[in-house]
Amino acid sequence: MRHSVEAVAIMLVMSMQIVSPAGSGDVLFQVSTISALMDGVFDGSMSFGDLKRHGDFGLGTFDALDGEMVGLDGHFYQVRADGSVQEVNDSTLTPFSDVTFFDSDDEVALGSSNMTQVERCLEELLPTRNIFYAIRIDGTFSHVRARSVPPQSRPYPNLTIAVMNQSIFDLYNQSGTVVGFWTPSYASGLNVPGYHLHFINDERTAGGHLLDFQLMSGNASIDHTDGFMVVLPDNKDFYAAGTGGVDARELEAVESMKPG
Repeated sequence: MRHSVEAVAIMLVMSMQIVSPAGSGDVLFQVSTISALMDGVFDGSMSFGDLKRHGDFGLGTFDALDGEMVGLDGHFYQVRADGSVQEVNDSTLTPFSDVTFFDSDDEVALGSSNMTQVERCLEELLPTRNIFYAIRIDGTFSHVRARSVPPQSRPYPNLTIAVMNQSIFDLYNQSGTVVGFWTPSYASGLNVPGYHLHFINDERTAGGHLLDFQLMSGNASIDHTDGFMVVLPDNKDFYAAGTGGVDARELEAVESMKPG
């Protein structure tokens, strides 16, 4: 099987300009679909060497679902289920990732607030709910709750079962960055509708898929992203995966640490 950008691709461009698959800052570039990940398509289909050509900012996971990925300022990090963090080498594979070249369009200062309050505040700044947004929050946090998932073995379970063995990290008094995206509801099945956020601290020693936080103070930046490109895996698991979409309640449970 090929593991390159020559795989089958879908490109949705919501602007009048022709968009290059690589090198354009206003494109959300995605490997695979959230529905495939939910269905247990965990084998990596693109290397991080190739992924970096399409963005310097993003999130995702790794071959066999081995941890959570955070991409920030051109560096990509793997947060494993044991809590360790390491920078990713170019040969590592991803089965699902979202990246873009981050270029802020809006910024807002944030005071003491919880995750729900921050999300509501940022949504009020969105000029439309019909495009994608990259979200970056740099700040000081009194508490961060994050998670990571251990690597899975064949035959792979679905994602709902896989996250039952997740590790939960409660981090206190951390300076760090929230990295993520806001996705319009019509893209359900392709991506996670609404917010999908990961976290990494300034020391690059802790992080993961973000479940909750209490912010002391910080600054949020929003990058309006009106292009969307999906590169689909070229493997038997993806070809055999269910195509009936994603159960919204099941996906919300997986994202929020409440499986089952």
